[in-house]
Amino acid sequence: MILINPPIVKPSEPPAGIAKLSGALHAANIRHYILDANIEGIYYLLNNAPEPADTWTRRAFRRLSHNLDALRSRDIYRNIDQYKRAVMDINRILESAAAEKRTRLSLADYYHPDLSPVKSGDLIYAAGHPEENPFYPYFSKRLSDLVESENIGIVGFSVNYLSQALTAFAMIGFLKHKFPHVIMIAGGGLITSWMRNPGWKNPFGSLLNHCISGPGEIPLIEIIGRKALKKGEYRPSYDLLPIKDYFSPGFVLPFSTSTGCHWGKCAFCPEKAEKNRYVQARPDLVIDDLSCLIDRHRPVLIHLTDNAISPVMMRKIIERPPGTPWYGFVRVAEYLTDHDFCKALKDSGCVMLKLGIESGDQHVLDYMMKGGHVKTASKVLKTIKEAGISTYIYLLFGTPSETIEEARNTLNFVAGHSDYIDFMNIAVFNLPVNSPESKEVDTVDFYEGDLSLYTDFRHPEGWGRRQVRKFIDREFKRDHAVQSIMRRQPQFFTSNHAPFFMME
Repeated sequence: MILINPPIVKPSEPPAGIAKLSGALHAANIRHYILDANIEGIYYLLNNAPEPADTWTRRAFRRLSHNLDALRSRDIYRNIDQYKRAVMDINRILESAAAEKRTRLSLADYYHPDLSPVKSGDLIYAAGHPEENPFYPYFSKRLSDLVESENIGIVGFSVNYLSQALTAFAMIGFLKHKFPHVIMIAGGGLITSWMRNPGWKNPFGSLLNHCISGPGEIPLIEIIGRKALKKGEYRPSYDLLPIKDYFSPGFVLPFSTSTGCHWGKCAFCPEKAEKNRYVQARPDLVIDDLSCLIDRHRPVLIHLTDNAISPVMMRKIIERPPGTPWYGFVRVAEYLTDHDFCKALKDSGCVMLKLGIESGDQHVLDYMMKGGHVKTASKVLKTIKEAGISTYIYLLFGTPSETIEEARNTLNFVAGHSDYIDFMNIAVFNLPVNSPESKEVDTVDFYEGDLSLYTDFRHPEGWGRRQVRKFIDREFKRDHAVQSIMRRQPQFFTSNHAPFFMME
């Protein structure tokens, strides 16, 4: 069988989900191949883009090899301006390669003016017309060669993001037409979100033999007809992935220590809405697995991909440091105000922590049931920075309890803590379509699609999306302290490349 990671996602590290599947298949002695069509497809388009028609694109073509080498070297991460020029030039070529297919492509996203990834009819159309996809010249030959030369009978697609959906279904449609005998399976985060919607009715029965919700290792092995493995009998395997080809200065090892969220109480949380159960792997086993993977692959950085790394897991990392720099997402909580604890995290190799600050207004945090206090967030940021750990914060504007005054409190919080914030992600609130709290507001259609993950709502205070975006663009982003943080933001790769700017 083949496991496929379809375009397009940020090409900075290998897909963690497929590595888990591969580890389980290896342990079950099931022969398989991995096709990271994302990284291969990006390279194909970069090397086969049309003749450049403008000065910028011609310059980008001339410097393509140099810029790719630069992103795989540590030097460029010492100069954010040089980094941005290299990334923007690479992205320019990718844009031009997709333009004739009327597709807006970037290193992190895929947009089609007429086809939506949240409309099943559009995905079925993409499956029926794969030649319209900009990646078609690549995947039509690559898939044909693989299926025919290796006598493949099962193909599994890992679809985690909306940016992958249209190309994934174009590939599925191509395979279904040319190799109708092949069993087609789809799983991953996006498929799981669709299937966890109470109104889910599979519209892809003519294309997919199986859809898998949640962790796919055991269901996949059962579909193949082998005995299911027990947890702990396998670890992720990156052996079949092109770990030297990603756009980072060395191999970044993505690894999860848990599924779900150990807090699990936030209002409007997709994890809670989808009823994703929290499961923490045994901390000692996590460290053992990490040690084996580090010895085998010698990564330059570990990316802990948990929704939120638990305090128990962090204490185990402090007790048994992996010996390799690492970063991940944590909840804002009282234990992160402990100077000794944060210093121990730094000594364990932690280079950056991602923090869901969300808002600088206490009323908004209480309404969102974040379980924290603005004063705690302030102390956490200061303590983490004083320990020598970089911070990457996440802000969310437009929640049902927020008005422009609360949004300005967030602006004041960020401006007042700019010395303790290295990077920042700004988002406009989306209401999960199956969230229990959605019954508390007046909802309206947001995306016109039967697979929409979110719905719009009439804000109780009239603080709608247009007003929120106006505030962000005309007030928040024009603040000098905010601008100083935003200038450090890595283009397209955002938090995936941010740690490299903070590593010695």
